[in-house]
Amino acid sequence: MPHIATTNPATGQVLKTYEAMSTEQLDDAIERTDLAFRQLRATTVDQRAQWMNAAADLLDAERDEIARIMTTEMGKTYASAQAEVTKCATAARFYADKAPAFLADEPADAAAVKATQAFIRYQPIGVVLAVMPWNFPLWQVMRFAAPALMAGNTGLLKHASNVPQTALLLEDVFRRAGFPEGAFTTVLVDSEAVDHILSDPRVRAATLTGSEPAGRSIAQIAGRELKKTVLELGGSDPFVVMPSADVDRAAEVATTARCQNNGQSCIAAKRFIVHTDVFDAFAEKFAANMAALRVGDPMDPNTDVGPLASERGRDEVHAQVRDAADNGATVLCGGEPPSGDGWFYPPTVVTDLTPRMRMWSEEVFGPVAGLFRVSSYEEAIEVANGTSFGLGSNAWTRDPAEQERFATDLDAGNVFINGMTTSYPELPFGGVKNSGYGRELSALGMREFCNTKTVWVGEGAASAGAGAHAE
Repeated sequence: MPHIATTNPATGQVLKTYEAMSTEQLDDAIERTDLAFRQLRATTVDQRAQWMNAAADLLDAERDEIARIMTTEMGKTYASAQAEVTKCATAARFYADKAPAFLADEPADAAAVKATQAFIRYQPIGVVLAVMPWNFPLWQVMRFAAPALMAGNTGLLKHASNVPQTALLLEDVFRRAGFPEGAFTTVLVDSEAVDHILSDPRVRAATLTGSEPAGRSIAQIAGRELKKTVLELGGSDPFVVMPSADVDRAAEVATTARCQNNGQSCIAAKRFIVHTDVFDAFAEKFAANMAALRVGDPMDPNTDVGPLASERGRDEVHAQVRDAADNGATVLCGGEPPSGDGWFYPPTVVTDLTPRMRMWSEEVFGPVAGLFRVSSYEEAIEVANGTSFGLGSNAWTRDPAEQERFATDLDAGNVFINGMTTSYPELPFGGVKNSGYGRELSALGMREFCNTKTVWVGEGAASAGAGAHAE
């Protein structure tokens, strides 16, 4: 089977295949993207905003067809795919609107540094390589592409090999929106080509969303080449429920938080840490909610959970569940893949976990929840932080003092209290520990791939225009 292909995970059928680019074709693509950078950096932020808004309009107009492609390629439900396209259009408009302020010169205290003027200027750095995953095949790319293009950078996308059609359509959207030819380029290559791309002097930085091993590989290459990276890696997010919580609401949100995107989300809640005072009530409601979800055809509007994206991924999830069960864990619901075509796995809740089980320390990338009982706030924090990951986190409590403590004590890049972890264009997104470094979204995400330039002007110089410029 060709490595770069659309394979419908609901049926296992290969629908479309692609040949990987040759080295010569890849080098030509890098050259086009570099030439486009020289054009794009010379445009005004207002011109780029017009193009970005046009891209948003195209996404809205073609939402249903784009959603169908995503569902066919990686199995997310059609409704969630439609919502993903809409979210991408929203992010595009956000950066079109906010980029002038995010990129404007920032005046500094000139007198303190013995200058007539002193300010910070944000300028693009060049071609940025984006290595992206299949689980949110449009959103993961857009949250990089929108701020990068609005800053005047150009993007070179190496997408996951099972979502080639989504990768190519996004390139087409930006081209039709008016961006210079090559400003956003998709390259159909295997992961082995990443070293070649990032070693090219025309490529100035890289961003990756993916696994911990992939992040280490990118960081190693970038370190050798002295190039900036932003890494958003895995997560094993805690979902803590304390005695004062609204247990019914927490169990309802927990079900969505665990099974969003068929359970294949880095920021999905995965470890449910529940105080003993409300453990039994929460476990009963949560398991009932999970068992009630309908698994089936992702194009069916009545389906809650579609297939996992690959047979290998489904088998790995099942192996983690069986490991726990074989070592004494209790499976409250689910736990056995259905017979028939497709890579489906039922929503599953596992409790009585111990450190000897894989689910205690590993991320489970499917609709499987681990349930942990704790007897105090301190024990809840110890279990929540007792992982090598630190991406998102959730805490449920109506106690203001506990809310403040959770905001400080949870070792994660995101803390959501009485709500589900979600990425918003307005808020920075990223992790700590083995979940990576750097931030996407908000002004911080745009400036990650900017040259933050200090400008100092002494006596006798004409005004440099601090505070008004936007590249």
